[in-house]
Amino acid sequence: MVIADDERVVRDGVRLMVETQPDLTVIGTAEDGDHALRLATSLQPDVLMLDVRMPGHDGLWVLARLAERGLLAEIRVLMLTTFDMDEYVDEALAGGASGFLLKSASYEEITAAVRATAAGDGALSPSVAGRLIRGYAARRQADRTDPDDLKRLAALTDRERDVLALIGEGLSNAEIAARLVVSEHTVKSHVSRLLAKTGCRDRAQAAVLARRVTH
Repeated sequence: MVIADDERVVRDGVRLMVETQPDLTVIGTAEDGDHALRLATSLQPDVLMLDVRMPGHDGLWVLARLAERGLLAEIRVLMLTTFDMDEYVDEALAGGASGFLLKSASYEEITAAVRATAAGDGALSPSVAGRLIRGYAARRQADRTDPDDLKRLAALTDRERDVLALIGEGLSNAEIAARLVVSEHTVKSHVSRLLAKTGCRDRAQAAVLARRVTH
């Protein structure tokens, strides 16, 4: 993964946290948006952890440039910020980010989010997931009855709809498994199928869809 943040203490701190995990590796760090874009383009990491606000070109600018170059299918972007203002979440998710974490997230939340993002599941910090998704969806109330959304929902089985609704509540696979009294492996299978059927790229997009069609 590559970490981009204008504060060295954050870059070094996150790197230390991530590299304590045997399955996670940091292959580069960047201090601004231009450097982040160059590294992401040349190294093509599985995950780019990107600070929203940086001097010069910010993280949202980098996200937009990666989308323009068609790189978001290979590079999963996890936005990291001290700010939880809804417009950042709105623009990040709409722009193709796979997840959104506050810098106040715990060590466990950050490493779990990196793994989930790398796996294509996407991640939203558990402490803010429900509020952020609700805020994102509330600004799109006009889309709640979008015929395309209804067609996507109709393609799902009843159990897949249950799983989608729980994703919309910000639950992890383990929490969904406990709620539905099934195995975590079964939940992962349901998630994979519903992502394919709805055309959602990852869990973050599925969560937004869930809030539109189930609330």
